[in-house]
Amino acid sequence: MALLEAKNIIFQYPDQARKALDQVSFRAEQGEFIVLCGPSGSGKSTLLRLLKKEIAPHGNVSGRLLLQNQPLSQFSSEQLAQTIGMVFQDPENQIVMDQVMEELVFGLENIGMPTEEMRKKVAEMIHFFGLEHLLHKRTHELSGGQKQLLNLASVILMEPQILLLDEPTAQLDPVAAKDFIGMLHRMNEEFGVTVIIAEHRLEELFALADRVIVLEQGRKTHDGPPRKIIEEIGNPSNNMYSYLPGSAVLYLEHTHAVREEEIPLTIKEGKRWIGNLTIETKQQMKVKFPMSNPLIKMREIDFQYDRNQKKVLDDLSMEVYSEEWLAIVGANGTGKSTLLRIMAGLQKPQHGTITYRGKKVKGPLPIEIGYLPQNPKLFFLQDTILLELTEIAKKQKLNDPDGKIIKILEAFDLIELKDRHPYDVSGGEVQKAALAGVMLSNPSILLIDEPTKGLDPEAKMKLGQLLKSLQKDGLTIVMVTHDIEFAAQYATRCAMMFQGNITVTDSPDKFFRGNTFYTTVINRITRGSHVPDVLTVEEARKVWHVLGTS
Repeated sequence: MALLEAKNIIFQYPDQARKALDQVSFRAEQGEFIVLCGPSGSGKSTLLRLLKKEIAPHGNVSGRLLLQNQPLSQFSSEQLAQTIGMVFQDPENQIVMDQVMEELVFGLENIGMPTEEMRKKVAEMIHFFGLEHLLHKRTHELSGGQKQLLNLASVILMEPQILLLDEPTAQLDPVAAKDFIGMLHRMNEEFGVTVIIAEHRLEELFALADRVIVLEQGRKTHDGPPRKIIEEIGNPSNNMYSYLPGSAVLYLEHTHAVREEEIPLTIKEGKRWIGNLTIETKQQMKVKFPMSNPLIKMREIDFQYDRNQKKVLDDLSMEVYSEEWLAIVGANGTGKSTLLRIMAGLQKPQHGTITYRGKKVKGPLPIEIGYLPQNPKLFFLQDTILLELTEIAKKQKLNDPDGKIIKILEAFDLIELKDRHPYDVSGGEVQKAALAGVMLSNPSILLIDEPTKGLDPEAKMKLGQLLKSLQKDGLTIVMVTHDIEFAAQYATRCAMMFQGNITVTDSPDKFFRGNTFYTTVINRITRGSHVPDVLTVEEARKVWHVLGTS
């Protein structure tokens, strides 16, 4: 008997012609680790929310959802709250209390657990998650990774049999994301919790998964063990090819006869495979980005939100050059987003100077600087994406506004979504819509915070190519990101933030090589081996020529 089962689920949002889910069926056994993947808007989040009755979306639904062979509707809200837990994409949206300890006991208090039993459970869970040093902190003081671990601990305290996760690492830096996934794996292995996780970042999850379920346009297209799924969709012509882990793609593109059992899912397996390759290096011209005079220059910048707290930015100095793509990486809480807001003129530093095109800036920065915050929903005031773009065009007094709006909608693949409310589309789609709004006014500098958050691999590739073409046309891009693979592929220069300062800047080629966490999966596989060291699959395509396998 399956622990959880969906039978022929059909779901349609109000006033929408297309079905969000169309005849979706699957089974989840006790202790399974299931990865749910597919393009933005394919129905992943909708499916997870239908499984969590209290947050199920409003719309027309048919089919059957069964828990231990009984309809989900027959269980009380209290029973379901304890049996099925959920962790969301945005850590802050799930936290309700001011103190860490209060947040941990919130769910237990709501189900009326006796105080002594509650203390025992909390103490045990605090040790398991290593949260002792955070107990007396306020929740708003925690980093993104700490908040997400707190959410996970709070849910696990309810001892759920099933844990649903919707893009839980989207806002986490590489170290925090690795810690979170490691903790998820421990709980699955040691507690036997059934895990169903929807993710776009699949590099590590394929190695942990018992099964992978693929959704496309609301339909289930594939369901099986990770290596079987890789073999089924492992063709560049397949829509889902870009979703595969880098280690698997590297194998598929440099192996003459693919064998399912050989497909590498981990760094260790990848290193073992390349150890048998004989590779000749192709000649490649290294492209150097020419440095001109700095467009923006920041000197000795200090900033703190409260004089009684430590500085968020501390004696920071940096330059941004015309027509470059600068990627700023670093851990959660190191000041990256604050730096971007200061560059956008939304925050004023307490000390230091900012010059723009050689002139000192004292007031707001020029309107030719476009800024997109980390939460794209903050961008929208109108009821539809089209109305929002129309309002922007009106305020900017653009020539031929209708033509420019249609052009930007087509460029960002938003034509079909133009009449949707911004809050009624997927996270990746709202990200694209907000970026379209910023780019409508044709800024010369784009400041963008976590642009790939919520984007599926296909949308991410299209975004990268679009921004690259805009950069070639003269756009200067400053990007804050946790997406190391994206930065390595598209940026022309990278900078690391640590404790409120820029510690190192270099070209991606030099910046990411040799790092432990702030590097790509492909670099971890290839470095220290006899094969040419590469950062991305794209670089391997250009550099490698496989002569044979030993």
